[in-house]
Amino acid sequence: MSTFVHHFVRSARVAGALAVLLAPASGHAAGKRPAAAATTAATAPHTAGAPAGIKVEEHVLSNGMKLLLVPRHLSPTVSGGWVAHVGSVNERPGITGISHLFEHMMFKGSHAIGTRDYEKDVRLIDEQERTQDQMRDELSKMRAAERRGDLEDMTKPEAKTARYKALEARFDSLVVQQRANMVKNEFDQVLSKNGATGMNAFTANDITFYFETVPANKLELWFWMESDRIRNRVFREFYSERDVVYEERRRSVESTPTGKFEVSFDAVFWDSSPYSWPVIGWPSDVAAISKAQADEYYELFYAPQNLTAVLVGDFDPVTTLAMAEKYLGSIPAGKRAAPEMITTETRQLAEKRFYGEAETNPAVTMRWHTQAYVHKDVPALEVMSQVLSGTTGRLNRNIVLDKKLATRAFANDEPRKYEGLFEIQAEAKEGHTPEELEKAVDGEIERLKKEPVGADELLSVKNRYLASTYRQLTNNFSIMLRYGRADGEANWRLADELDAAIQNVTPADVQRVANAYFSKENRAVAIWTRKGGSTPDDPAVAALPENAKPMVRQMLGSIAAATDASQLTQMMTRLDTMGSQAPPEMKPALDPVRAKCEARIAQLNADKK
Repeated sequence: MSTFVHHFVRSARVAGALAVLLAPASGHAAGKRPAAAATTAATAPHTAGAPAGIKVEEHVLSNGMKLLLVPRHLSPTVSGGWVAHVGSVNERPGITGISHLFEHMMFKGSHAIGTRDYEKDVRLIDEQERTQDQMRDELSKMRAAERRGDLEDMTKPEAKTARYKALEARFDSLVVQQRANMVKNEFDQVLSKNGATGMNAFTANDITFYFETVPANKLELWFWMESDRIRNRVFREFYSERDVVYEERRRSVESTPTGKFEVSFDAVFWDSSPYSWPVIGWPSDVAAISKAQADEYYELFYAPQNLTAVLVGDFDPVTTLAMAEKYLGSIPAGKRAAPEMITTETRQLAEKRFYGEAETNPAVTMRWHTQAYVHKDVPALEVMSQVLSGTTGRLNRNIVLDKKLATRAFANDEPRKYEGLFEIQAEAKEGHTPEELEKAVDGEIERLKKEPVGADELLSVKNRYLASTYRQLTNNFSIMLRYGRADGEANWRLADELDAAIQNVTPADVQRVANAYFSKENRAVAIWTRKGGSTPDDPAVAALPENAKPMVRQMLGSIAAATDASQLTQMMTRLDTMGSQAPPEMKPALDPVRAKCEARIAQLNADKK
């Protein structure tokens, strides 16, 4: 399951916002204050009028880094972030999950931040690497023994060789020394003490996004902090943090009712595309990624020419551009361009079917291959998803309310950078089966193929989309996400162009894409049945908007599996500090998460007594 949905602007924005809000804080932190002064910008701006009078300036700094400036003088704050144009799609077997690992490592500090003695840091990291090289040799022997059948499971503690245990003890002692030399969470602490909020990051299939909101008079501090961690990053605690990510994967995938099945269904749906593996990676890869591999990946994909910075808020564009050139523009450009992702999905020849028995309500997921974010058919596919979805959409009206086959049903169009998918999910009402829902959904698709959408229905869809876009443009943080995500997928202008194109979609356009993409040969179908002894959703979750439920279920499962009350307390803090920035339709989804969090904290604290 993605860390964030592919378009914050569309129907999946609730689940995506939840992922940003609840992603584990990766903190560490910041140091010396910047000097003032600024240099002349490298290039002239490109401007474009955006909705609600928003003006976006595009600049390219002298090292190739793109900068988007959106001045808004409504409050004395600036939401700032930067997008690395890299996600799980850029990985390969053996290092899946490495993009998400960076989301954690980029909060570990720099030469100046997060350390008491940088030279000692370097010596300890070098010694750790030498020890890890020897540990990797032992792991190779254990893998060979497992393939021969001499070991049942090399991940079990009893499978470790005597030499591996000795090396592990040596490595652990080096980690203890390293931690004694660290200033824990200094990156977050410096920003927080200077009024910053919402320090966080997320990884998706196509991008990795880092962001926070700072007081307007601390903007130069933001530039110094971000340029320092990009230029001078230090991957402290690399292997212990890798283990944290491995455990995060276990909690978010292995320990949730449908997590394992959803990951497996993704692998079934995609044949050749790298979208087939999860953003968080395969467990065997996550457990084996080396710092050397991370360093190589960073040099390729975190070079300035592969980054876009976005600032939205109360600032003067001329002064801000000069600061951007001074700090971000001074980062040395990468020595070679990031490689193009060229592996595309092969044409599917036959329908795929997947059957999963899990602790969940009976349901069906139907998924079709579609197009990339930049494709001309995306606006019509988005309109089609809106015709089907929502309280007034056809799926809810016909399958949930009229035929009473389902408790919920919705559609979601998800174009990504290189490929796309269109998904319909429906949850069976007691006494009905997923197969009945599949037949009912087929009926709705056939109707769209044969009958043009009515003028009134199409106008209603377009008006709802406009309202959704307007809500997204009401605060700096959402605007930053809007243009940052769009630039990561292709180009920031497409966020505005998509809005305009949707208003021009005709009934014939919807009918055309329905016939072009929605064939049995182009789809995969997952049938979910309830495992014996499992129970239906909690009423609080059942009452949520349909596109919020999967993420909320995942979060509730992770909370139930949590054993650290302090981490849950941090989650509660993020709920409180970032909840004010959430779109209105997301707020009900926070209530069951907050309640579960409070109950689990109380239980863990009681167990200590």
